[in-house]
Formats: sequence, structure tokens, C-alpha cells
Amino acid sequence: MKIRNPFKGLSKTQWIIYLFSLTLVTVSSILGGVQGLPSVIASALGVTSLIFTAKGDVFGPLLMVIFSIMYGVISYSYAYYGEVITYLGMTAPISAVSIFTWLKNPYEKGKHEVKIARLKKIHILFLTLLTCGVTFIFYYILLYFNTANMLFSTLSIATSFFAVGLTTLRSPYYAIAYGLNDVVLIILWCFASFEDRSYISMIVCFVMFLINDIYGFVNWKRMEKKQSKK
Repeated sequence: MKIRNPFKGLSKTQWIIYLFSLTLVTVSSILGGVQGLPSVIASALGVTSLIFTAKGDVFGPLLMVIFSIMYGVISYSYAYYGEVITYLGMTAPISAVSIFTWLKNPYEKGKHEVKIARLKKIHILFLTLLTCGVTFIFYYILLYFNTANMLFSTLSIATSFFAVGLTTLRSPYYAIAYGLNDVVLIILWCFASFEDRSYISMIVCFVMFLINDIYGFVNWKRMEKKQSKK
């Protein structure tokens, strides 16, 4: 079985965004001090995952599973139990489901680009109701564990769940939902950095995530237009 090199498929623009993001998160993580090493690895995996997700390559969700596990451990160190529950209990397993749906729905046989799907009203309604239900349940779980910054921790669950749901449904709007989640996480880690400056690296990480998700939406809309012509 021939092993595929997914990096060979990156365009010039994708390489620029990827290397820029990777450099910034790596430098900020190294300068972060105590939390530096796990942050370096997690942040590098995160931006790598996003650039492949942005190009519709199943390698993206695969790396997201690994990133979710590492990010959950980092979040646990600051009592952000909402992030632990979100990424270990939702993002990781649902990303695993995304791997299956993406592999089952390639744009063209032999190519590593997912076939983009159009959302139906029933999909939006079902996902919205499911997100509300999950958020309501986990709010009380977070309350029980005395989670830090409850408001934003709860918002993180809602935006993250909606985002992974849209990713599984192969919708370009996954990137918008992840972008909202990035904003929430930037705020969360700002609070954490007030007490421990080493967490500034996580702020930089999610700023880069936001940039990658913006590009992801633009690129998926471009791919959607290209695919619809055929």
C-alpha cells in the first residue's frame, strides 16, 4: 500500500498560511515557558489540521482527533473543564465520525477532496435543537465541576458542537462556526493569561486558528462553486 504525502497537495497560498501560522504558534509556545512543550505540539497539530480541513482533505479531521486529546489535557491544567469535556467528549469522537463521512463522499474517485454538501432546513433545525440540548445538559455538568469562566466555557461548548456537526455534514459553514468558537477561546485564554503568562501562547494559537478558519470558509466556497459546475 502506497503511503500518501498530504503536504504535496498544498497550494502556494496554503503553504504561506500554514508556515506563517506554524511559525507564530511555535515561537509563542516556546516563549511561553512552563506550558511551552505541550503547547508547541498541540498548536502545531492544530494549525496543520486546519489547513488540511480548509482544503477538504480528510487528513484534517484525522489530526483534529489528536489535537483534541492534547488540547483537553492542557485545558485540564487550568480547570477549563468545559474545554476538556468539549474536546475529549465531543470534538474528538465527532471528528472521528467526520473522517468516515468524508471518506465515503469524495468529490472525485482517486482525489483527496471531500464532496461538499448543501444544508437542508431539516439539517439546520436538527443541529440547532441538538446543540441547545447538549449545551443545556453540559451547563450543569460544568457548574458541578466549578468550571472557570462559566459563561464563555458554556458558549465554547455550543459553538464547538455546532462546528463539528457542520464539519460532519460537509458544509462550508463549519468554518464560520469554528471562527466563532475561536473568538470565544481567545477570550477564555485571555482570562487564563492574566494569572499565568505562559497561556499567552494559547491566545496566539487561536488567533491563528481564526485566520485559518476564515481562509477555510473562502476556500470551501470556491470548491463548492467548482464542484457545482461539474
